Amino acid sequence: MKILHTEASAGWGGQELRILSEMQGLRSRGHELELAAPASARIHQEAAALGFRTHDVPIGRKSLRGLLAMRALLRRERYDVVNTHSSTDSWMVALSNAMPGRAVPLVRTRHISAPVSGNAATRWLYNRASAALVTTGEKLREELVHRNGFRDVPIRSVPTGIDPARFMPGEPVAARAALGLAPVFTIGIVATLRSWKGHRFLVDAFAQLRAQGRDVQLLIVGDGPARPPVEAQVQAAGLASVVHFTGHDAKPERWFPAMDLFALPSYANEGVPQALMQAMMVGLPCVTTLVGAIGEIASDGETALIVPPQDPAALAAALARLMDDAALRERLGRNARAFALEHCTLEAMCDAMEEVFEAAIRHSRERGNPGHRP
Repeated sequence: MKILHTEASAGWGGQELRILSEMQGLRSRGHELELAAPASARIHQEAAALGFRTHDVPIGRKSLRGLLAMRALLRRERYDVVNTHSSTDSWMVALSNAMPGRAVPLVRTRHISAPVSGNAATRWLYNRASAALVTTGEKLREELVHRNGFRDVPIRSVPTGIDPARFMPGEPVAARAALGLAPVFTIGIVATLRSWKGHRFLVDAFAQLRAQGRDVQLLIVGDGPARPPVEAQVQAAGLASVVHFTGHDAKPERWFPAMDLFALPSYANEGVPQALMQAMMVGLPCVTTLVGAIGEIASDGETALIVPPQDPAALAAALARLMDDAALRERLGRNARAFALEHCTLEAMCDAMEEVFEAAIRHSRERGNPGHRP
């Protein structure tokens, strides 16, 4: 298949990483993958660096110029299917398809759990203009079906796949030495620093652990708009010497083995978080919440410990429990890795997305919208 991915957002996080991971996985299977995004968007540059053909299309905001540019691209390149990922690019593709000429089957992926509007225009976009919908978690899929009433289009949950060859268990002492970290118990988080990822609650919980006299350090891997206030919080708490900010790293697999346990105290917007799946694939014991679709991979006492969102005291208690119980850490980590290997692999994601794209093409044909190359 010749597949176009579109992304209007200029941000950088799990959504963009999922797009590139999926593109690489399907390219390895012989499909032709291309990306349309504004040249100023980081994903445009990252995709080009990975060897993908990219198209500079002004879809950062809704405009006639962006619509005409998208229409010209779709008419010129004759894609089999187009996979959109944000609101604006989804609208640009849908409206382009509504104009005279050949339509291309549209697959709309929803990456987060924020509610979808119920107005008539949005119902048309999801229920009529799209040939298929994809969510990154089953809970998100159920909301589209039961809350929004989208029943005229196939909807499938396809969590982001993790490459087990990249995310493998390691030896924490050796990993910390290789990264120049202190040889002490290490709690880690890997996430874009956005408010709803809960970094500030993790810092509060970590401060409680230090106040208990525990010799522990915190590793914060990632970057984002919430980094300055979190850094200020760390400074104000007098924790700068034991909280380490690494910034963004394109190879987060370097950092997971240095951790003794992983925390992701998100309180909004999650699908099934990639970093949590990566930590589980590495075999780390995890502490998290049940926000979004996290509960589809994190089962309390089986593959993780679950705490209420925005509750530093509960989070600190769960972290302390794991610090004090090596057997529990070992059991949770072992179970987490087994679950990830069975349910969360890159291969499984690519299998599912191939099926979604093929079904979208068939769905469009049945609707009288061929949208495929002869």
